Amino acid sequence: MVAAELALRHEEQKPGYSVCLLQIVAAESFSNTVRLASALCFKNFLKRNWTDEEGNHKLPQKEVVTIKQELVGLMISVPPNIQSQLGDAVGIIADSDFWERWDTLVDDLVSRLTTDNPTINVGVLQVAHSIFKRWRPLYRSDQLFTEINHVLERFGTPFLSLLESTDKSIDQNKTNKPLLRQLINSLNLMMKLFYDLSCQDLPPAFEDNLPAITSLLQKYLTFDDPSLNSDSDDESGPLEFLKSAILEVLTLYVQKYEDAFGTHVEVFVASSWKLLTTTGQETKYDILVSKAVQFLTSVTRIKQYAQAFNDEANMGQVIERVVLPNLALRDSDMELFEDEPIEFIRRDLEGSDNDTRRRAATDFLRGLMSQFEKLVTEVVYKYINHYLSEYSVDIANKWRSKDTAVYLFSSIAATGSITASQGFKSTNPLVNVIEFFQNNIARDLVSDNAIEPILRVDAIKYLYTFRTQMSREQWRDAFPLLVRHLASPNYVVYTYAAIAVERVLALVDDTRRPIVEKDSVAPLAKDLLDHLFKLIEKDNLADKNQAASKLQENEFLMRCVMRVMIVIKDGIIPLTNNVLQHFVGITEVICANPSNPRFCYYHFEAIGALVRFAAPAQPQAVENALYPPFATILRDDVQDFMPYVIQLFAALLEANPSGPLPDYYKSLISPILTRELWLSKGNVPALVRLLSSIIARGAADIVANHQVVPVLGIFQQLVLLKSTDMYAFELLECVLTYFSPSVLETYYVPIMQALLTRLEKSKTEAFSARFVRLYHFVSAKGDQGLGTDFFIKIVDQVQIGIFVPLYLNIILPGTRKLARPLDRKTAVISLTKTLADSFAFAETYKKGWVYTCNALLELLINPPIPSNTDDIIADHDVDDMSFGVGFTQLTTIKRPVQDPWPDITNIKIWVTEYLNSANARGNGKIVNYAKERLSSEESKSLATYMQI
Repeated sequence: MVAAELALRHEEQKPGYSVCLLQIVAAESFSNTVRLASALCFKNFLKRNWTDEEGNHKLPQKEVVTIKQELVGLMISVPPNIQSQLGDAVGIIADSDFWERWDTLVDDLVSRLTTDNPTINVGVLQVAHSIFKRWRPLYRSDQLFTEINHVLERFGTPFLSLLESTDKSIDQNKTNKPLLRQLINSLNLMMKLFYDLSCQDLPPAFEDNLPAITSLLQKYLTFDDPSLNSDSDDESGPLEFLKSAILEVLTLYVQKYEDAFGTHVEVFVASSWKLLTTTGQETKYDILVSKAVQFLTSVTRIKQYAQAFNDEANMGQVIERVVLPNLALRDSDMELFEDEPIEFIRRDLEGSDNDTRRRAATDFLRGLMSQFEKLVTEVVYKYINHYLSEYSVDIANKWRSKDTAVYLFSSIAATGSITASQGFKSTNPLVNVIEFFQNNIARDLVSDNAIEPILRVDAIKYLYTFRTQMSREQWRDAFPLLVRHLASPNYVVYTYAAIAVERVLALVDDTRRPIVEKDSVAPLAKDLLDHLFKLIEKDNLADKNQAASKLQENEFLMRCVMRVMIVIKDGIIPLTNNVLQHFVGITEVICANPSNPRFCYYHFEAIGALVRFAAPAQPQAVENALYPPFATILRDDVQDFMPYVIQLFAALLEANPSGPLPDYYKSLISPILTRELWLSKGNVPALVRLLSSIIARGAADIVANHQVVPVLGIFQQLVLLKSTDMYAFELLECVLTYFSPSVLETYYVPIMQALLTRLEKSKTEAFSARFVRLYHFVSAKGDQGLGTDFFIKIVDQVQIGIFVPLYLNIILPGTRKLARPLDRKTAVISLTKTLADSFAFAETYKKGWVYTCNALLELLINPPIPSNTDDIIADHDVDDMSFGVGFTQLTTIKRPVQDPWPDITNIKIWVTEYLNSANARGNGKIVNYAKERLSSEESKSLATYMQI
């Protein structure tokens, strides 16, 4: 696999590679598998090679033009699975080029639309959707609306015409079943495009034709044709997809364009109600039902429409006919519970994005609660009591009744939105969450009797959902019960227990004190971790890929491992060898097929916790165990794991900061200085950290092996790009700190040239701010061969006279904008030393001395105070769309902010002492400069720090 990837990477360096891939996709002589692989390869090639950091095309212009000319026509002609990959490729191009560098695209799409060929139309609409759907999550901006207007001017009227002609074609071809299916699929795509075109603002053409459009939407929301129904109970058919897309459009219009759409709402409410009360319980209808309920939910949030439900009888009808049928467990749910438990958990977890019936029914109930809290609570409570009573009469058989009761209660008890860290923070004041738990749920956690597993899950999930409502004392009793259920033989029960244990261990109070503290967990840690690892590793499959996939299946267990280790901190030290064996074994297995990014992330975070808390005490044991699997990952170029492993190598080195550089790391220097490793932007932050850590311990080895130039070459490579220039500064500060001036003497000018060239040609606010920080870093280190005059000398060697505008236009204004306490502290030290020690400012830049003094006094009005750090380790949101894109920081080994001046604890006292000492050494020179150059007001301000 690796050899094949390397061969492809070699081929892609050749001219015309992308066009060759498209030719393979187009050639029907190849199998669909080969054509699909080529389309996928083409898409990934474009991701890496379409544009550079500045948005310029990386491919030859002729190749760019050819791709744009051929891609749309090709996408229209290929099978749907290949269309999907080419659609993603179109989206990649559109991100950088549409519309200004691809202003012919919309006209091209419109020219290809037909009134009689739905196959071609589907291809055209697929291309359009792949471009226009990018607008959905974007914030409003002039640039965005210019693009949308460009599209609407060309595409809006033809789109409405196509909508009309497709409707007529459906009427005319009801007996032609294959063609009818194609037309319905085409109409489904049009509904998605209708959403795309309306997502930011109501298009004037749509507003002008709203009566006709709503009539068409109503027609197809109620449309039925048995030939379009799916034969499967599980898979949705064309009509379900079409109606779901229509309901999404209706929800959007209710939420955003109620003023224009309001007169049409009632008819759609009636249609949705009928749809919900006549649609079966089969799984194939789940998306359709959830979309219909979501539409009703959006309607309930508008008071004038919600009033229709403001009546006990009507509310009872809503609960009985919409909420309960979609909230109650079905046989298909229990099949999922038993046959695909991990899928059941992911769908069921509160806060997931799955369009499940239960989620939609719960949200609908909460929408009604937001309008009629008292009425909904009273009506729903009658059903809760009814179902609890049913269960109490026949515990063995009526367990579904209790499940429904608990779900109903949770739906009306939780208010507001759920947070990943704390669950629901607010509850319905008309119910008592703790009392309900004690009276109806606690026994399902405590009892040793045979209880239906789903009720155990409900009990655990209840604690998970309302975890912030329980006091520290209540958790002292409840936490051991959660731990106990990790031993359940049922997959869903023990997984939910792990989920709840992990989230409870992450809970802190308002003072940042953990709700469940280290002393409560440490005695259980060994057994807890052993059992969690046993659950993770329980399926020992012979096939490597299958074993890797199965082992990674349950990220919730690994997240719990991570959390336990974070909580017990150095309590992990006695368990180090045992835990290492598990981590090494798991790493070796998942390397074969990294298939679950969440599991892998938590796995490496857990290793990071071990490194953080155990490596300082047992550096050799941890390094010796982890080096072989980590070295294998680097050698085999396992891309998914490279950034994690590089971070962990750095953290291992930092955990044992004394002594010479270990041989392990000496052997890494040459590989990490190769240019290819730095081409992946996801590797850069980790590589800079590792290289900086190596330099801190092994600068002499790097000098002896003549590797200073490659290190500086990396700096020059990083400083050119906006995406990596911040890391260039980080590396440069490390170089300036640990390499002696005599080693760097011949390189100072080229380094400064690179920085000043970026400032001149492609300056950004972030780059300017970081340059200012670098200046103060250098200026403050006069006692280490650097300092203000050193900086001026190097700048003058690049270009005489450039320092003055640089100082006045970038450094001084940037200094005033510094926000981080450590940056401000460095600036205070820098400015103080400039006033006290700089010959250039004393003799050449006399006005500059005054400006520097004023800048220092401004900073000292609010002197920087080091922030209090705690050891709470923040989580990444693995459900965030940006997670896993590029570089993902391991928070357990996040590098603490380094203070280069730890001995300076009170900056005001230090300024006073430093200025007075310099004044004494210079026979009163600073006092004399102040009297000669400062105004009386400025002198008075400086006098608070020294006697003038």
